[in-house]
Amino acid sequence: MLLTRTPYIRQLLARVHEDRLLLVLLLALPVLLWLVPSNVVSLFHLVEWHTVTALAGLMVLSRGLEDSGYLARLAAWLLGHQHSQRVLAFILVVFAALLSAVITNDVALFVLIPICLSLARISDIKLGRLVIFLALAVNAGSAMSPVGNPQNLLLWQASGMTFIEFTRMMLPLAAPLTLFIGLLALLAFPAAPLNFTAAGTSPRHATLFRWSLFGYVPMIIAIELGVGPVAAICVCALYALRARTVLRSIDWWLLLIFVLMFIDLGLLAQLDSMQHLAQWLITLPGEALSAGALLSQGMSNVPAAIFLQNFTQDWRGLSWGVTVGGFGFAIGSLANLIALRLARQPNMWLAFHLWSVPLFLISLAFAAWLLH
Repeated sequence: MLLTRTPYIRQLLARVHEDRLLLVLLLALPVLLWLVPSNVVSLFHLVEWHTVTALAGLMVLSRGLEDSGYLARLAAWLLGHQHSQRVLAFILVVFAALLSAVITNDVALFVLIPICLSLARISDIKLGRLVIFLALAVNAGSAMSPVGNPQNLLLWQASGMTFIEFTRMMLPLAAPLTLFIGLLALLAFPAAPLNFTAAGTSPRHATLFRWSLFGYVPMIIAIELGVGPVAAICVCALYALRARTVLRSIDWWLLLIFVLMFIDLGLLAQLDSMQHLAQWLITLPGEALSAGALLSQGMSNVPAAIFLQNFTQDWRGLSWGVTVGGFGFAIGSLANLIALRLARQPNMWLAFHLWSVPLFLISLAFAAWLLH
């Protein structure tokens, strides 16, 4: 009873009650610790802290951009030049896919979703659906490049291929999927004109905009150089001193979800039953393709790629499988979780799966057809 009177504990309990994914991860943790006894140090090493801290830094920068008011101005400019929901959605979806191949899928979302939030404030565009399609687009588009997402980077290095060789291997799957999602967006959004209001009344903070915009490049460079945690600490310290309201408005619970995912999935991968499951999946029709796609539905495509690389040398099948695995269930790709959380829209999980699960089945069938 005393614990529940503590404000932080009450806040945690309220959040757990609202967030089903957080609840599942918390409930699974004691069960997994019973099956795989571990100490605090080993649990600490299961977490990809470079990913978590990079996520924290990018969250701060993207929220700073949003709070600066300048994205609302950009949104108004976009609406002034493109009045159709269908065409605007198509442009944003294709741009997200191409951008993700260059700056990774999660960074592309951190750049574009704040713009979409600003668009939604001054127009009647279907925000939830737009965010869903951005998540699907970056999963497909990022697969075109060896550096577009973490699983590609991992498998590219493990395969020993050159940059060009790996790109050629991925393009036959990733390019048609990107095109298909773009065409699907044309069908998913109405051709009716957008109704929008003037955005000139929103305050703009030039200093906050400059910090946030120009912070992206050094943050990304720091992540590439392996010093993302230092850069994230510097970013958070700067905003704590000069723009504390930005830090207070960030969904920090997302970081806890990612930490718990790394711990839970890391423990899960150590189970003997998971080892047998991987060996069984590799024997299914489609072999590495099926294994990567199906295992991603339970442990996300990055851990699935890490886990399955020890069981196969079929780099094309495995790379294509974890790409397809980014669709389907939201947990299939960390980018999906980031998009759904940044959007801050109710009832998005069901809507996401109504689009992503059929796309998973279609893309898996298409990948299997290409391979055979």
